[in-house]
Amino acid sequence: MGKGGEKGGESVEPEAQIRFYTWEEIQKHTLRTDNWLVIERKVYNVTRWANRHPGGHRVISHWAGEDATDAFQAFHINPSLVQKFLKPLLIGELAPGEPSQDRDKNAQMVEDFRTLRKTAENMDLFRANPLFFSLYLGHIIVMEVLAWLMVSYFGTGWITTLILACILTTSQAQAGWLQHDFGHLSVFKKSSWNHIVHKFVIGHLKGASANWWNHRHFQHHAKPNIFKKDPDVNMLHVFVLGDTQPVEYGKKKLKYLPYNHQHEYFFLIFPPLLIPVYFQIQIISTMIRRRFWADLAWAISYYMRYFITYIPFYGVIGSLSLLTFVRFLESHWFVWVTQMNHIPMEIDCEKHRDWLSSQLAATCNIEQSFFNDWFTGHLNFQIEHHLFPTMPRHNFWKVKPLVKSLCAKYGVQYDEKPLGKAFVDIVGSLKKSGHLWLDAYLHK
Repeated sequence: MGKGGEKGGESVEPEAQIRFYTWEEIQKHTLRTDNWLVIERKVYNVTRWANRHPGGHRVISHWAGEDATDAFQAFHINPSLVQKFLKPLLIGELAPGEPSQDRDKNAQMVEDFRTLRKTAENMDLFRANPLFFSLYLGHIIVMEVLAWLMVSYFGTGWITTLILACILTTSQAQAGWLQHDFGHLSVFKKSSWNHIVHKFVIGHLKGASANWWNHRHFQHHAKPNIFKKDPDVNMLHVFVLGDTQPVEYGKKKLKYLPYNHQHEYFFLIFPPLLIPVYFQIQIISTMIRRRFWADLAWAISYYMRYFITYIPFYGVIGSLSLLTFVRFLESHWFVWVTQMNHIPMEIDCEKHRDWLSSQLAATCNIEQSFFNDWFTGHLNFQIEHHLFPTMPRHNFWKVKPLVKSLCAKYGVQYDEKPLGKAFVDIVGSLKKSGHLWLDAYLHK
């Protein structure tokens, strides 16, 4: 960025040394080894910074060559603080004649969305209610204590064990929603406090890794339902998703599995195995391979607490069996809740949409009720959560009317459905994609 930022001597013409770039030039720098992006018309070379980025290098690389202003605002609770890290990366600005948005995005819609965000900030919708999260953590701890009391007083009979497993499953599922809150920095004003409690909840209460979750989940939020960018739609050839991938696989005669039956084997593979098998292997290997030793220590503390609690009642094998069963049940809960908002929606390659359009294309809402809010951890407000990931979830219902109004103004589809229909739509979407694959496989 020239030498206008250097101290010493007379700084008489720093502005004259600012370089100006066109979108055409910026969009040439989209590699991991050559990564530029734009925030509020300022051009940054984040190539070297990407590997030190707290959210991982991939999430920042996904915005290479684009206007990342809305993503930057969405992920950081104190953007002015983060600016000090951006300052050394500044290399110039957009040329005066260049639009603020790349690729002919609707500039007025983008500005209206940013106005909506400022309105939400003025309404204090990004301020968390400490009582809400304290009670939420409290009800998780109560369930953990209740489970121990049950086995202590009623023994290890089949009925007691089954009830115990259901209580522990509920505790684990709710702890999963709570770690999600801290991971998104939506509870405390300071990022550091969110990170500390996040490690405690996901590590000590669940036995997982905060860094693994951060690096994976933020990619999903940055580019939801985008192949090669959102890890949640990387199905490792087990499923084909959306309308384009099945046809692509079919034309190439790729048949790793009989995809026309994927809506049937989904029940045998996805819900029962995601957490107890795939996630467990991925979490442990990531912590060791990436040397996340603090995360590993937190995870070990969870397993120590669990086995110290239940080995006296069930023994080593029995405790392992109980834990596996709890993970099995939790996995069903997690899969149905997290996939109902995304699998039935558009899943495709990168289209470089604006923030509002890209999030609405990939997400849908579930009707609000006390049960739905609790059961899904407020992920029934998936649209509002994706638009404002740092907003405390107890405020989603307040910003929802503003979001719906903006969508109606610009003809952006806002999907909302009952919980049961959302579950059915997962299977229906997989069935549709499977039929698209079979047709392409046989006839194209």
